[in-house]
Amino acid sequence: MTALTLSTAAAPGLRADAIVIGVAKGAQGPVVAPGAEAVDKAYDGKLAGVLETLGASGAEGELTKLPAPAGFKAPLVVAVGLGAEPADEDAGYDAEALRKAAGVAARALSGSKKAAFALPVDGPGALGAIGEGVLLGAYSFDVYKGGAQDAKNTKAKNGKAPLAEAALLGGKPRDAAHKGALARAVAVSEELNRARDLVNMPPNDLTPAAFAALAQTAAKEHGIKVQVLDDKALAKGGYGGILGVGGGSAATPRLVKLSYKHPKADKHLAFVGKGITYDSGGISLKPAGHNETMKCDMSGAAAVFAAVVAAARLGLEVDVTGWLALAENMPSGSAVRPGDVLRMYSGKTVEVLNTDAEGRLVLADALWAASQENPDAIVDVATLTGAMMLALGTRTFGVMANDDAFRTAVHEAAEEVGEPAWPMPLPEHLRKGMDSQVADIANMGERWGGGLVAGLFLREFVGEGIAWAHLDIAGPAFNEGGPFGYTPKGGTGSAVRTLVRLAELTAEGDLG
Repeated sequence: MTALTLSTAAAPGLRADAIVIGVAKGAQGPVVAPGAEAVDKAYDGKLAGVLETLGASGAEGELTKLPAPAGFKAPLVVAVGLGAEPADEDAGYDAEALRKAAGVAARALSGSKKAAFALPVDGPGALGAIGEGVLLGAYSFDVYKGGAQDAKNTKAKNGKAPLAEAALLGGKPRDAAHKGALARAVAVSEELNRARDLVNMPPNDLTPAAFAALAQTAAKEHGIKVQVLDDKALAKGGYGGILGVGGGSAATPRLVKLSYKHPKADKHLAFVGKGITYDSGGISLKPAGHNETMKCDMSGAAAVFAAVVAAARLGLEVDVTGWLALAENMPSGSAVRPGDVLRMYSGKTVEVLNTDAEGRLVLADALWAASQENPDAIVDVATLTGAMMLALGTRTFGVMANDDAFRTAVHEAAEEVGEPAWPMPLPEHLRKGMDSQVADIANMGERWGGGLVAGLFLREFVGEGIAWAHLDIAGPAFNEGGPFGYTPKGGTGSAVRTLVRLAELTAEGDLG
């Protein structure tokens, strides 16, 4: 991963492959952002005009390269768009704008040894955002490319290595707040990139058992207690939902419990992740064209895993338990059939009307297991429904909850860290559509509002009196288009930062 350093050096004298500066969209044209004063001075104060001549406007995501001025030790200046110039000069630039700009530049500088980022820094928050942007933007997944991989620079034979080092100008190496912001950025970004790696792994390598083994290794490294229930333990415990979904595959299911505890914690959060390592739809087989990216159906479990490890690395004063409900949904003679009835871990029975509505079945068992510990709140994360993508598109996840105030808190936490989210309702009239003639509830209801129906189903398996929120990340979890900002093509690590922020807020006593 890219190494981050803090530097108070002046841009002209810094040895690097490139100097990254910010340019904003002003009322009269592009405006050079704070942090780039020395660069602008070297262009006789005419850098904005030069950039405009080259076609730059300062729009978000825009990148312009130009030769560095005479006397600079770096040969290249990279101007990256920050979007609209702040209306209030004292307010500074939005953290997400800085994060995206740094990500765009880091991506463009792959193959470079060092770059200096002279973006606007008005405090630790801005510094952390730039650091996150660099680390997330520089991400690449090349493990399976070009044969053997070069372990020294993580470069596949046929690709460029990520940017090796980024010096963040304006960051003070001896300032505790600045060092803390950098350390947080590294911990969160490394774990988010771990989640991306898991999502990008092919399903023949990331089976439920393999995922559980990776979780055990990371847990041991970071002092997290881990418990893994295999298919025999699941059968003994009565986890009918997870067993039912995983019954059609030769790769048997797992339920992984990760427990991070802090000696001073007085609050307990539980995170529950859907971990379908491959989703064929089961007997209700997905049509052609809908299978190719279904390795990403474990994105929720990846996010939960990464968030628990990040909480441990940050030493947050809150207990965090992660539940990874892992199964492979395949058709075979032993697969669950439409019409089958499963007895869940909670004791409730579920009539399976569609085996492709499997995520809610594994989550139901994990939610009930999490509820038995009576945490202060439960948040589940899942690539659950195509209906949520129809409602909110591919970059925004939906937030449902059994408590309006908690839903608002989760939504605000997501927006704060730069993850687009939107609060969604749980209309009571949709519950009737899941009534079953032979079981307590069916796993399908009305077609319209399918994402909300799924949320109502999950609510049935949350313990009495526990605040609960459901994040349907079906849209943003896997980017099938081109990279943008600090978001790569493929696995995105959606919801990791939201979960970490919720843990931080709880530790600080600011979440309910």
